[in-house]
Amino acid sequence: MSMTTDNLALAPIAPASWLFSHSSRRYSHALTLVLIAPLSLLLAAGFVYPIGRLIFLSVMAPEFTLEYYERIISEPLYLYVLLRTLQTGVIVTLASLLFGYPVAYLMARAKGRTAMIVASAVFVPLWTSVLVRSYAWIVLLQRNGIVNNLFIETGIVTSPLKLLYTEGAVIVAMTHVLMPFMILPICNALRTIPSEYERAARNLGAGHIDAFLRVTFPLSLPGIFAGCVMCFILAIGFYITPALVGGPGALMMATLIGQQTLVLLDWPFAAALATVLLTTTLVFVLAFRKALSISKGMNSVN
Repeated sequence: MSMTTDNLALAPIAPASWLFSHSSRRYSHALTLVLIAPLSLLLAAGFVYPIGRLIFLSVMAPEFTLEYYERIISEPLYLYVLLRTLQTGVIVTLASLLFGYPVAYLMARAKGRTAMIVASAVFVPLWTSVLVRSYAWIVLLQRNGIVNNLFIETGIVTSPLKLLYTEGAVIVAMTHVLMPFMILPICNALRTIPSEYERAARNLGAGHIDAFLRVTFPLSLPGIFAGCVMCFILAIGFYITPALVGGPGALMMATLIGQQTLVLLDWPFAAALATVLLTTTLVFVLAFRKALSISKGMNSVN
């Protein structure tokens, strides 16, 4: 029987078989490959190829050699700079977690005007240039800066302190710059935790602190993990803030790599330094992930 014109108009249009699989909610393999192809090409061109080229340059100069890696191990200066970079990254990450978690908790639980004020305090510095924020710390910490003048006027000290171009200044400035990257993941994790969980724990006899430590804090560990990874990776690769606030006395790996490429023009050695820094970063990320999985397992057992 032939279909009428009205029936043809009302008949559903069958999708192409290569677009969808049997389930209407799933794409076929062909369409999936088409959708991820642009992102895959961008990832290959912007990340995989530069990293591969970097590693190749560090071992092929012009033939295969491990001379530059042996140089890093044999000369104490480079290992010292690497260890100090990792130490600074760990301290900045812990400081960002210590000061950022209460802000994230308030940001997740507050409402109305308080929530708007807290969100503004987090986002406005994030939208400001890192260069501007670093120069602001120079104004605060220099010998005739606001902090030294305040100490002298209050009688805490009689002469200006050396606050700028020190490792402490680098840690303080980097913590200020990176704290939003800790606050936002933790705030997002806290917002996914129903407030009824903590109230139920208090109804069962737990105090505010005990309910927080046994319920809220363990459930916010994924946000803490994400924030720590972001802060640590950004901290050990920071260039602008240590160069401006720390100076030559607080040399870090990013600054050292910049000197090798821009001043000494030793690109293979700079590539070896960058490869070592990248490998160290991956090891720490895997360690963070393993620690998080172990913590989840212990919480599930408890």
